[in-house]
This record gives sequence, C-alpha cells and structure tokens, in this order.
Amino acid sequence: MTKKYKVVGIGNAVVDVLTMADDSFLEMMGIEKGIMQLVERERAEVLYGSMKDRKQAAGGSVANTLAGIGKLGLSTGFVGRVHDDALGRFYAEAMEMDGTRFVNPPVPGGELPTSRSMIFVSPDGERSMNTYLGISAELGSADVDPDVAADAEIVFLEGYLFDKDKGKEAFIDMARACRAAGGKAGIAISDPFCVERHRDDFLTLIEHELDYVIGNEDEIRSLFEATDMEEALAKTAAICPLVACTRSGDGVTIVADGERVDVPVERIVPVDATGAGDGFAAGFIYGMATGADIRTCGEMGCTIAGEVIRHVGPRAERNLLALLRDKNLV
Repeated sequence: MTKKYKVVGIGNAVVDVLTMADDSFLEMMGIEKGIMQLVERERAEVLYGSMKDRKQAAGGSVANTLAGIGKLGLSTGFVGRVHDDALGRFYAEAMEMDGTRFVNPPVPGGELPTSRSMIFVSPDGERSMNTYLGISAELGSADVDPDVAADAEIVFLEGYLFDKDKGKEAFIDMARACRAAGGKAGIAISDPFCVERHRDDFLTLIEHELDYVIGNEDEIRSLFEATDMEEALAKTAAICPLVACTRSGDGVTIVADGERVDVPVERIVPVDATGAGDGFAAGFIYGMATGADIRTCGEMGCTIAGEVIRHVGPRAERNLLALLRDKNLV
C-alpha cells in the first residue's frame, strides 16, 4: 500500500534569524562563539534587537532536513508546535510553501510564544546560536497523530526534544505507530549534552524503538561515555541496525548490519556551517527512502551538506536533485 508520506519528522519548530557578526561583536554581547546555548525570553528580545540585516526562515534541525528531502521531490510532513502569533503563522506557512505539510495548526490562547533562534555567523563560518525554546519545547503525545506516523515510510526524530518527559513520550508514540505499520524510525542525536542528561533513556530508545541513528563523533562517543571513537561506534552498531557517524572533514562512517563503509568528503572552508548536519541527514534519508545502497546514501548526505555550507543559512539554495545528478548519484 502506498503511504501518504515518504518521511515525517518530529522536532522543534524554530524560526531561524541569521545575521553576520565579527568576534568583537560577539564579545561585546557576551555571546559564546561556535555553540548553541539556550536563552530566556528577555535575553532573546535583546539579541533580536541587536541584529542587523536579518535573514528569517522556518528552521529547527528536523525541519531543515525535511525541507531538503522535499526539495528532492519526496512527500514530507512535520509534527511541531507553534503559537498562533506572527512568527508561528510565518513558520507554518513557510513549511507549507517549501512542500512540507505542517501537521498541527498554530496553538491559540495563552501559550508561550513561538520559538526562535538568533544565529550570529562569523567571517570564518562559525555560527553562534542563541535559542529561545518557547512553545516548541512543550510538544508531547497530544501533538502526535498516530495515523500520520503510520502513513509514513520513515519517521525522523530530533534529539533536542529529548530533554522533557513529554518529548520522550511523543518520540516513542511516533516510532511505534510508524514501525507497527511497516515503516522505519530513527533519530538525529543532535546534542551530546542532552545525551549526558538522559543517557539511559537515549540508549533504551535506540535499542528498542529505532531502526537507524545519525550523529557526529561527539554525540556517538557520548552515548557510551567513550573516548575512543571506534569503541563507541561498535557499541552503537551493536544495538542499532544502521548507524551514520559524521566526522567533519574526515568524512562519514556508516555501519549497516555489521557492514562498514567510510565515505570521504570534499574539504572546503565553510561560508556558514549552520545546517550542515541537517543537510547530511536530508541526503542520507533520501537515499534510504529511494532504496540506495549505504555508500550512496552517505555520498548523497555529504554532497548536500557540502552545498549547505557554501552560503549563509541552514538550507541549500540550488536544485538538489540536479546536484545529485551532477555527482552521478541518481
């Protein structure tokens, strides 16, 4: 039976607001360079007011991935939570315009404001992210329609939402509904610090509820508190059938049912590294959804990630299917 969606993601619905900023500006504003830090509402308003030549887009890690998959021509849906305010309506409309169905309508009433992330991009391509989570962090099981999950061939979960019990419950509900209907479920680990706070729950989810996991070296090592990358990768592969570990300029290592593939990348100086991991996930999951072998999946992911970091913003701007054709990947 043909399903409505190739991929449905669940994650933080965050409006990305980007601007260029040099190191002296970051120091003046007390912004720690190169990391994502959570900020309170008052701090978010101060930072937003300090931004010049702002570029605004519907963001969030999984939402960025879905946008890439949608540009590649597959049907996608997004489970997220926004407030019925100006930013929330912008977000929902922007997702729909990008070809991804925004499953849940904006929430009216006295809820928290729509989430936003102020991203300051340095001349060297580093991004300093200051995120006010707002309403998106309140996403829970009530926001999950099991029929939507069951109507997806692949479900993709965002690790950032794992900090609250209601987020964990939503993940399990999504994964189980998808898998019970014959689909596959997986996660982007997203944050090694979140793993440290919820390591046992992460490992239980990966081992018992998921079919694939995507993470970078720090995130994979954090799962097992390992200093050795190979040890961490082997342990992760022992509890999950498909593991993709991104290693920055050293490429990507994929382990699928015991088979290992190492995929190199083209080394370039990024204009803006924002969204590189999300772009990799888009290409990788597109490969999964279209039946590509694991090496090709990895090459697709690396190709799209390489395109994302060539410009400011978390999403590739060119025709992605044409890009993959140019690389003889489709």
